Amino acid sequence: MKRVLLVTGGGDCPGLNAVIRAFVKRAYQEDKEYWEVLGSIQSFNGLLKEPNEIIELNPKVVSGIHVRGGTILGTTNKGNPFKWPVKKYDGTVEIVDRSDELVKKCQLLGIDAVVNIGGDGSQRISQGLYKKGLPVIGIPKTIDNDLAATDFTFGFQTAVQIATEGIDKLVTTAASHNRVLIMEVMGRDAGWIALYSAIAGGAEACLIPEIPYDINSIMKMLDKRMKGGKGFAVIVISEGAKPKDGGVSFMKNDEIGYQNIRLAGAAVRLREELKAAGCDLDIRETVLGHLQRGGTPIAFDRVLASQFGVKGFEMVKNGEFGKMVSYRHPDIVSVSLEEATSKMNFVSLEDNLIKTARGINMCLGD
Repeated sequence: MKRVLLVTGGGDCPGLNAVIRAFVKRAYQEDKEYWEVLGSIQSFNGLLKEPNEIIELNPKVVSGIHVRGGTILGTTNKGNPFKWPVKKYDGTVEIVDRSDELVKKCQLLGIDAVVNIGGDGSQRISQGLYKKGLPVIGIPKTIDNDLAATDFTFGFQTAVQIATEGIDKLVTTAASHNRVLIMEVMGRDAGWIALYSAIAGGAEACLIPEIPYDINSIMKMLDKRMKGGKGFAVIVISEGAKPKDGGVSFMKNDEIGYQNIRLAGAAVRLREELKAAGCDLDIRETVLGHLQRGGTPIAFDRVLASQFGVKGFEMVKNGEFGKMVSYRHPDIVSVSLEEATSKMNFVSLEDNLIKTARGINMCLGD
């Protein structure tokens, strides 16, 4: 019997359940050997807890879950086994390395392979565990589409669709009230969601982390767009966007184990900057937040996630450990975890989408 453990880590993402379903259905097609597929609840937390929180995944359990958002295994971005937070009796938190313990637990449970479904941070964990001798493969997941080793990650297109629908709705209310509406979307380091949705939704401006913005550039766009206070404008801004000579907007974060800066306030700051620059227009902001992560995955993401799940099983079967599933159009291939985590997929200033945005006279803030 071969035993495989599936793990979903990091932020949730439309399409996670489709990956789980496809992996399990492919595993149960094997005739020569019996494959047992297990799932760890809330990433590696389920494995490291006492008692373990591990469930069996079979065709009955995964039946029909491909249409559901989220993940039936649950997820967390506070479960890095290399930097595990332990709350002491005096209330202080100590960060400890439990990676050796995790590897040993897998051995004791007879785990033949671990499949880590997650984004950049999760795949760095995969790479670290592989170096410790754990047979692991990665499956890329992030709505930000910021993994350079794959053309697309599942969940991204659904997030773009949700953001585009948000712009469509804001256009009608902005036009009715002669307002400037700012919509903040996710995108910590990469502006793909903002750029795709801004072009699809016909926004007047798009501000992304890769292009620090000049408030005067946005003011000039609004002066041309709003004549005598009449007209409207929609501005899309990534949560990680920042002004020239400035940093990102963030809030204090006291969550134990959460190691990222908690971004918040990009849209509000932009409104305040516009007012300070002398803009007397009616400006309102909307933050989509976790709406972009939730709900039913669109068809593209269900298909891509299913392809990733099937490929993931075949990599396990063939012993291709230390690698990650990758989409290289039109093929589903594998790349080393080292390559997968070597760099991020940022929006290049020479990217065709940037040229398209400029070609339709969209203000990018520079």
